[in-house]
Parts: sequence; structure tokens; C-alpha cells
Amino acid sequence: MRAVLTWRDKAEHCINDIAFKPDGTQLILAAGNRLLVYDTSDGTLLQPLKGHKDTVYCVAYAKDGKRFASGSADKSIIIWTSKLEGILKYTHNDSIQCVSYNPVTHQLASCSSSDFGLWSPEQKSISKHKSSSKIICCSWTNDGQYLALGMFNGIISIRNKNGEEKVKIERPGGSLSPVWSICWNPSREEHNDILAVADWGQKLSFYQLSGKQIGKDRVLNFDPCCISYFTKGEYILLGGSDKQVSLFTKDGVRLGTVGEQNSWVWTCRVKPDSNYVVVGCQDGTISFYQLIFSTVHGLYKDRYAYRDSMTDVIVQHLITEQKVRMKCKELVKKIAIYRNRLAIQLPEKILIYELYSEDSSDMHYRVKERIVKKFECNLLVVCANHIILCQEKRLQCLSFSGVKEREWQMESLIRYIKVIGGPPGREGLLVGLKNGQILKIFVDNLFAIILLKQATAVRCLDMSASRKKLAVVDENDTCLVYDIDTKELLFQEPNANSVAWNTQCEDMLCFSGGGYLNIKASTFPVHRQKLQGFVVGYNGSKIFCLHVFSISAVEVPQSAPMYQYLDRKMFKEAYQIACLGVTDTDWHELAMEALEGLDFETAKKAFIRVRDLRYLELISSIEERKKRGETNKDLFLADVFSYQGKFHEAAKLYKRSGHENLALEMYTDLRMFEYVKDFLGSGDPKEIKMLITKQADWARNIKEPKAAVEMYISAGEHVKAIEICGHHGWVDMLIDIARKLDKAEREPLLLCATYLKKLDSPDYAAETYLKMGDLKSLVQLHVETQRWDEAFALGEKHPEFKDDIYVPYAQWLAENDRFEEAQQAFHKAGRQREAVQVLEQLTDNAVAESRFNDAAYYYWMLSMQCLDIAQDPAQKDVMLGKFHHFQRLAELYHAYHAIHRHTEDPFSVHGPETLFNISRFLLHSLPKDTPSGISKVKILFTLAKQSKALGAYRLARHAYDKLRGLYIPARFQKSIELGTLTIRAKPFHDSEELVPLCYRCSTNNPLLNNLGNVCINCRQPFVFSASSYDVLHLVEFCLEEGITDEEAISLIDLEAPRPKREDRQRETINNSSQILQLVETKDSMGDEDPFTAKLSFEMFHSEDYELLVLQHGCCPYCRRRKDDPGP
Repeated sequence: MRAVLTWRDKAEHCINDIAFKPDGTQLILAAGNRLLVYDTSDGTLLQPLKGHKDTVYCVAYAKDGKRFASGSADKSIIIWTSKLEGILKYTHNDSIQCVSYNPVTHQLASCSSSDFGLWSPEQKSISKHKSSSKIICCSWTNDGQYLALGMFNGIISIRNKNGEEKVKIERPGGSLSPVWSICWNPSREEHNDILAVADWGQKLSFYQLSGKQIGKDRVLNFDPCCISYFTKGEYILLGGSDKQVSLFTKDGVRLGTVGEQNSWVWTCRVKPDSNYVVVGCQDGTISFYQLIFSTVHGLYKDRYAYRDSMTDVIVQHLITEQKVRMKCKELVKKIAIYRNRLAIQLPEKILIYELYSEDSSDMHYRVKERIVKKFECNLLVVCANHIILCQEKRLQCLSFSGVKEREWQMESLIRYIKVIGGPPGREGLLVGLKNGQILKIFVDNLFAIILLKQATAVRCLDMSASRKKLAVVDENDTCLVYDIDTKELLFQEPNANSVAWNTQCEDMLCFSGGGYLNIKASTFPVHRQKLQGFVVGYNGSKIFCLHVFSISAVEVPQSAPMYQYLDRKMFKEAYQIACLGVTDTDWHELAMEALEGLDFETAKKAFIRVRDLRYLELISSIEERKKRGETNKDLFLADVFSYQGKFHEAAKLYKRSGHENLALEMYTDLRMFEYVKDFLGSGDPKEIKMLITKQADWARNIKEPKAAVEMYISAGEHVKAIEICGHHGWVDMLIDIARKLDKAEREPLLLCATYLKKLDSPDYAAETYLKMGDLKSLVQLHVETQRWDEAFALGEKHPEFKDDIYVPYAQWLAENDRFEEAQQAFHKAGRQREAVQVLEQLTDNAVAESRFNDAAYYYWMLSMQCLDIAQDPAQKDVMLGKFHHFQRLAELYHAYHAIHRHTEDPFSVHGPETLFNISRFLLHSLPKDTPSGISKVKILFTLAKQSKALGAYRLARHAYDKLRGLYIPARFQKSIELGTLTIRAKPFHDSEELVPLCYRCSTNNPLLNNLGNVCINCRQPFVFSASSYDVLHLVEFCLEEGITDEEAISLIDLEAPRPKREDRQRETINNSSQILQLVETKDSMGDEDPFTAKLSFEMFHSEDYELLVLQHGCCPYCRRRKDDPGP
């Protein structure tokens, strides 16, 4: 640190106080009874200000720069504006000793010998507070919350903004140590407010806001009159009776003298945000100094050590950006670093540090040795076991214990010294002298080796990694490079202030100067880019640059020198440069250039760096071919050109090397068909066809499908064309292709039909199948598209497809809940088993769901199915048995339907007599094993109820008695119990009107017939009406032996002719009371075999039948519609 006097002036009176305008442009001095305003730039007195009648002791400027205040022995305070106009004046009871503006609220504190006052621009009155002692100095905290007062009795009082005392600090010296100057540290980085105190006990102390002292008192050996912090709080200025201003660290460590004066220093201040200091003395001298802090640092490879805050040393790893701080607590004068050693020179000693480990990234240092001795030197160098002191022309080598081992005396001043490495204890030093001599000295050798001698003084030196070349920067800012062995000047470059060789590349160096960084490779021209500062190191692609007080690692791509080598086809050298650090683009360019130069080894390394597998595969294939003995460089280069996209050059080389087929393959693969045609000329048609096919493949790949279809068709590749059309859903193009194809080309036609079917164009698909004659596929098409009419028509013409049509049709009907139609379809398809299974399932479902009318119909249909199957002699007996069984079940469920509705529905559609007849019919007809779903309870309950209503009391009583032996549902329980009781009150006989008559033997039959529904006399079965269940006036007769069925029918026809209809046959018997009708339904196959005719086998009254047909639109029993010709 050194102080440079900028300007000096002298006033007539003692300078009591100084204040800077916050922007630093003006300086206000308190001298005598006037204020002097100076221009800080050149020391011009701008204006004296008169307003006080006595000596002005203090002056202070507000932080916002709008006003300043002055205090005088005349007991008054004057507020001045920045335009140097007085605007306000107020007084105290005693002389004013000090003033200070609050940095936040701009509140003014004014202190006198007996009190202090607080004034703010917003208030008209001043709040004053008494003091127990004379107040000599005052200072506000950074946040403006507290005011510290230094008193003559050695006490420091800390007050809040309202003047209330919060902390009281009593100094040990008491009234013998008046607190003459105090100041709060203005740094924003400090966690606590720190108060610096200078008293006339000749001590410097530091306190926290709480009143706790920080550290110990520091002895000054003079009476301090003023103390002032730098703007950021890193340094302290202190002046007093020693007639000089001293610079201290913020911790109180003395760093040096700013300027010596001829009288006491009463005040000193630092210009805001600068290194300028103003000093005011008792003799009226005003001195304005600039403080210059020199850079103290050392560099070795990627470790940089530098001084911070004058007393600390920071070691920075330039690659990892790690930092470590060493606090020396004394002024650091010199720093040297080498490998794992660090030397720090302090005023009275030298500290030698070493790293804890050999790890290159380790940043932990420990003290190895202390040399407690004062040394004067210009330069300091440290080696493994020695330190080197340079003092003008003399070099001294000291051991770490401080013993001088060796000394060298030079011919001229030493301008530069650097350790260039070597074994521990035998390191070499590179020394440059002012007379231009450059020497190499080994620390274990007394004799210096003269490397070379030049005419100009040396400013900077560096030796290449191989120690074969030497770079020198002289006093004319010229960089000169020498060959050390031959002493030959290789080249020189102007505008250089520092130089450094690349530690990883022998032929590269960089030098800085004139705001530019210059990089030179070999003897190529210099590459230049802007850079401020000095180059101090060059490692790989990183250049270490010192700018002002900091060093930084600048990443510099080595692109320019690499391209310089590439231009001369020096691929291996270019690769070495690229390894120092270039961009991926540069690596790729190097790889390409090396590949074109057929330097496959360098190209391979470069492509590995950019991870280009495609070119690595090419190089690998070329190397394999070379191993097999292939030596045609034109062919290798052609492959390279084709990979690079230089297709025409590649084609020429292929042709020159006799491999036209490779050129043809390359063009076709690239879809450059026009070039292929030019290359082929008028060639083989097969090759032309192959070319068109490849062109179509390319059009397909580049999303030009229509063009591809046309090309495929012209090349005869119909299948590929059809696939594209089908994939894109082009129906029109598909049918065009199908119509143009010959019917013998089954594969493309079949593919066409398949796509047309997928694209919901069944008509076109059918047309294609017809063209092929593939009727089976046509049937499948109709079935899949559910075009049943077309399928049935095709089935009529080709009966062999009957199963293929009707079975899917039946399945489709069943899936759509059209089971009856499905059963008929199965029947038509000859699938009797499936037809019967459907009917059985329908019947079971109907019974389970209590749809007994439907169950009767399904059983009737089952019986008809059995009757059809009985035509097979092998199954005749079994099927006839099933026929009668199903007919019987159909009758029972048909009758039970009325009983179920009567018991379940609130309203009955049948009259009492009908229900009475039905219940009697069922009671006499039920087998031992009651069919599923039929309830005896409901039958007997209905019979009992209707018998009682019609006067058949005996039968009703019998029914109630039968019910007593059965399980009665809860809902019938009450009605049955009541009926059982009330029937006892009725006579024990039945009404004669209800007794049935046998029309064969005219016998009256009881209502309860143990024989069932037959006459008790002649055993003739009764014939019941299927609607009212009355006994019909019919008598069944049997044919005599010798009369066939055909003869009997012909005889009946002769006796009573009857009309024949296509859909049914009726037989009417007339008498005076009834008209009976036998309803028949004949099969569509004709009436040649009456045995196989499908009959409903039920009798109805003619009026009842017609009424039921009108109600239901069909036969109530077999559900055959009146106009239905048959299935």
C-alpha cells in the first residue's frame, strides 16, 4: 500500500472537522469561524461560508446530500442546503462539540458540553437531553436506530432515536481516558453493529451494540483525535498526536502510514466509494491522498494465492473454484506458491505452509515452518525446501529454518524470477535482468547459467514444457521467442505485456497486451481476441488472466490454431491442439478432414470424441478391407464421399475404380432416380423395372402413396399397390385395379376383395368374388355383412351352401333375442339338435319366468320337431313317445296358464265355469310327478273356490281337504282356512247341471273322477274345447280292420265334402246346438302323408276360435297366423 498526494492546501486556522458531500464532489471544512467548500477533484476553494461568530468545531452532511449542518463555539447549529445557503439556526446552552445526521431518517444529532439535541426536518422543535459529562463525539448506527455518544469522562452512552439511554459502556481509564472519537462500521456484510472507539488513553477498542467488547484494547502510542471507516468498512483511518494518518484493518491491525504531517492531525475522512483520503491538521494543512493497494499474489499452475483485506491470504483453485482463507492478522507483504508449498512474508516473519496431502484438489494447508526474522526484499520465491529472496541485484537462498545457504550477485537489477521445476532441493530458477540477460540458476549450485543476452530489458519470461523454447517480453512490449539450444530468435510479436506457454502443448503460447489476447501455434499467424488484463498461465484450453486484483480462468477454444494445422494437412498436430479444447463442430471438422485425407487413425479418434457411430462404422469397415489386402484408395475415398453427401464425386470415383454397380446402388438408395437413368442410359428392361420398383418404394416412404401406387402398377407389383390403397382406404382405386386384373390373378384379386370388405364396400367385394368365381367367399361376405336376402338367394341356387347360410343366420337371430326364428332357421339348416336345444332352453326359461302360455307353445313346437324326426325309421318309436309326452305337457301348460293368471292377477279374463272346467281338467290330467312350475295348491284352490261358487259343494269340500295335506303359501292361508270353514255350512252334494255327460254312452260322470278324463262306463276319453274346456260333442272312433287311413278319409270326404285351403283344413259338424271345428295346419311339403302332417291336435268351438284369432291374430294354441302358408 502506498499513498500518493493528489493536492494540498493550507487554511489560516486549525482544521477541526471535515465532511464529504455524499457524491464525493465537494468537501466541507470547519476552519476558524468559517466553513470552507473545496472541489475534491483539484482542491479548488469554491466558497467560504460565514454564519458562526466563533470557532466552528464540527460539520456533517446528510446522507441524501440535500443539506449539511455545522456546530460552533457560539452555541449555535446552522442547517445549510446543498446550494450552500443557510436555512435554519438553533442554539444550545454550551458550545457545540459534534453533529451527526441519521443515515436513514436524516434526523440531526447535535451535542454540546452539557446536553445533546435531536432535530428532524419534519419537526419545528428540538428535543434536548441532559448529559452528565461533556460530549466529544457521536455516531449513528447504519440502520439509524441508535446513537452512540463519546464523553470526556470515558463513558460511551448508546441512545435510541428518542434520546433514551439503552447501553452504557464505562472504559477502564475513566476520566483519564476521554473518548475522543467513535465510529460505527458502515459495512452491510457484518452481522452485528460494531463500534470503533479511540480514546486518549492511547487505545483502540471495538464494541458490539450490546456493549460487549470485541477482542482486546489495541495500544496506539499516541493520542487519537479522529477515526474514520472506509465506505465498505474494510479499513480504518486513525490520526492524532503522532502527526500522521495510519491505516488499520477493520480488526485494528496497523497496515501502514498514509501521510506524515507537520502538526497534529485533528480530522481525516475517506471520500465515499473510493480510495481517496483527506487529512486536516492543526496548522491548517489540508492534504488529499490517493491510496494505491498493490497486488500481492503468487501463481503455480492452477493454484493462485493472493492477499485479501491486507492481512489475509486466499488460495484459489482455478479449475475447481475452491477457496481457502488464511488469517495472518498482520500485513501480508509478499506471497509465493510452488507445488505443495506456500510462503507468506509478514512484517517480522515468514510463514511456510504445506498441503496436508498430495491430492491435486486438496486445499487444506498447515504451517510447516516459521522464520521469525525481518527481511527486506523485492521478490519472494518458494521451493520445496528453500525460499529465495530477491533484493535488487542480489538473490539469497534460505532454508526453512532461516539459514542462508547460497547467494548470487547479478550484473543488473532483477526484473523477473520464476521457478521452472526440478527435483526437491535442486529446483531451477529462470531469472530476467534489466540489462536483457536471462539466466538459469539451480538452488544447489552457486554458478548461474546464462541462457541468452538480448539488448532490451526483461519484463516477463516463460519456458516451454520441453524447456527447448524461451519466450521473453521486453520493455518495448515485444514478445520474442528463442530456441534455447541454438540461441536463435524464432519469431517476435508486438504489443505484449505478459506471455505464457501452454503446459500441455509444446508449440502453443499466448501473450496479452493492448486489451487483446494473442494465441500463436507453431509459426502460424497469431489468432487475436479481446481480453483485459495480464496472461499469467496457459493450461490446455484455459488461460489464467489477472485483471486488476483478481484472477480468472478463461476457457478459450483452440479452434483457430487447429484449423491452421488442418490447412496444411497436419492432422496429428491438429488432433493434439483439439485435445486442448475445441467445440464439437471443430472436432467434427477435424474428423472429416482427416477422413478425406485418408488418415483413418486420427479420424477415428475424432469421431469417437463426437460419438458419430455412423462414420466409425465406415472407418471400421475400411480398416477390415485393408486387412484383407484391399488397397484401392479411390474406392475408399468414394465411400467417404458417399457418406459425406458428395454423391457425384463418389459416383465418379466408383466408376474410375471399376465399381459402377456401387454407384447405381448408391443413387437408387438415395432415390436419385434421374441420375440413375442418366447413369444407365438405355439399359436392360429388368434393371428399368427394378428401378421403377425402387422408385415406388421411395415414394411410399416419403408419404407420396398415390405416386407409389401408379409406379407399382406400371412395374406389375399389384399386391404392393393394393396394400397401399387398402391402407389409405382408397376404394375407387381398389375397384379399378380389381376390374383391370385378369380373373386368373387370384392373389391380388383376393387381396382387393379383402380390403373392400374391410372398407365397408361389400358390393364391390361381391363383384370381385364373382369375378374370381369364389362363391364360398361370397357367401361368407353376405353372412358377415348380414345381407341375408342375398345369402338366401345364393343358397337357393347353390344348396351346398345351405349350412353356411342358415347356421350363422340362426346364431345371429339368437344373439338378437329372436329365438323362435332362430329355431326355425336351425331347422331349415337341418340342425335338429340345435333347433331342439333352442326350444328346450326357451321352454325352461318360459317356465322359470311363469310364462306358461309360451311354455305350452314351445312344448307344442318340440312335439312337432319330434314328429319330423320320427320320419327316420331308426328313431320313429322314440320320437313318437317324445311327441306324445310334449303334446301332453303343452296341453297342461296351456290350461295352467289360466289358473296362474287367475291366482296372480287382480282381474281374471276367464269366467267361473271356464276356471272350474280347467281346474277339473288339470286335476284329472296331472301325472304323479307334477311338471315344473305347475302348483297343485293353485289348482285345488281355484277348483274349491269356483266349485263353491257354482254349487259343487262336495267337490269343493274334497278340494279343501286335499289342500290340508299340502304346503300352503302365506297369501292363500287365510282364504283357504275361511273357505274350509264356510264349506261346512253347505250341503254335501254337487249341482247336477255341472255333471259331465258321456256322448258315447250317455252316462252322467261324477265331477271327481278317479279314472281321470274318461267315461266311467265306456272308458271313452272326453274331448275338451281348448278355450272353455267344456266336454265337446265328439266321439272318437277306430277303423275296422282292413280299412286304411286313406280309405277312411276318402269315405269321409264322400259323406261330407269340405273345402280345401292352402294353409289349413277344417272339419265342421253341425247339429241343432253346436258347430265344432277341427283345426289342422299342413306342412308346405304337401298332404301326401297325413301321418307326418303337423297338426295342432286341439278342438275349439267355432265361435270361440274365431274370437281368439281376432284377439291374437293367430291360432291361440299353435300361434300360426291365419294367412301364413307355413314355415
